[in-house]
Amino acid sequence: MYGKILIIQTAFLGDVILTLPLVQVLNQKFPKSKIDFLCIPQTSGLLKNNPFINETIVYDKRNSGNRSLDELIKTLKSNEYDVIISPHRSFRSSMISYFSKARNTISFNTSSFSFLYRHRVSYFGSSHEIQRNLKLLEPLGIIEDSIIQPELFPGTEEETKVNEFFLENKIDQKEKIIAVAPGSVWFTKRFPEEKFVKLCDLLSENEFRIILIGGKDDEKYCSFIKKKSINRNIINAAGNFSILESAEIIKRSALLVSNDSAPLHIADALGTPVIAVFGATIPQFGFYPYGKKDVIIETNGLKCRPCSIHGGNKCPIGTFVCMKNIEEERIAVSIKKILSEKIV
Repeated sequence: MYGKILIIQTAFLGDVILTLPLVQVLNQKFPKSKIDFLCIPQTSGLLKNNPFINETIVYDKRNSGNRSLDELIKTLKSNEYDVIISPHRSFRSSMISYFSKARNTISFNTSSFSFLYRHRVSYFGSSHEIQRNLKLLEPLGIIEDSIIQPELFPGTEEETKVNEFFLENKIDQKEKIIAVAPGSVWFTKRFPEEKFVKLCDLLSENEFRIILIGGKDDEKYCSFIKKKSINRNIINAAGNFSILESAEIIKRSALLVSNDSAPLHIADALGTPVIAVFGATIPQFGFYPYGKKDVIIETNGLKCRPCSIHGGNKCPIGTFVCMKNIEEERIAVSIKKILSEKIV
């Protein structure tokens, strides 16, 4: 029915991961359709090796002016899309969809300038983000209410890089590996690095290998944790791996400890159990982990929480009790419980 379909998601890494089930369901329902994906440079590496995506269109919205936007729209026009679906609710995404001249454009009724879309789907804040995004398929006659696991595809290149890393650091795949992702774009989403140090200290007597992961921006947090902890089974891998290479490390780990950020969604996509620490944000926003063994750690009963949808650069009331009141022992107990169970 539809020759060419475009998905627009120019938000953060986690948002792209939670948009991938759209691609998977579209591929299943319309196997002859070509599905393209529009994203930003920082997230494009996530889509590498994905067999369901025909073309990844990269748009640098932060460093591009009107001319670049005009060129993008010209490209989309020339591609003659039958359908454009935009889970991203920004004004820019609405304009791109509208001027592409696609026959069917779909987004949420809460999108900025939503009247520019041919189809507007109700946005249900209480659902998981995957379920919300899948609602965008209803104008195409597709009804899907379940949480569908996103699929990521680390390839031979990523496997080789991680194999070399494991060999260099004498990591045996039979060991129980804990991946720890201490970073986040937002300060109020980050479990304090001093508390990560204490968590690692609590695990120092166990035969666990801890691998600290993250991007270039997370190097300083990971370096601090490794330097300050008494645990000598810590390896700092932050800043040394691509998104899919980090995904391969998470895939090989028995467990991931993460803030409310992209790594938890990567882990869920790969079937690795997650302990997710929530501070300023709450699971009810729809970005919670959903695996059977997943654990959410948070401070309940605070009138100040949540203080924002995405987190912020500082605590609005100056106490940061949402994170500071979380005891490292709670996380350590959950880690030991999960790793004592048979991973199936």
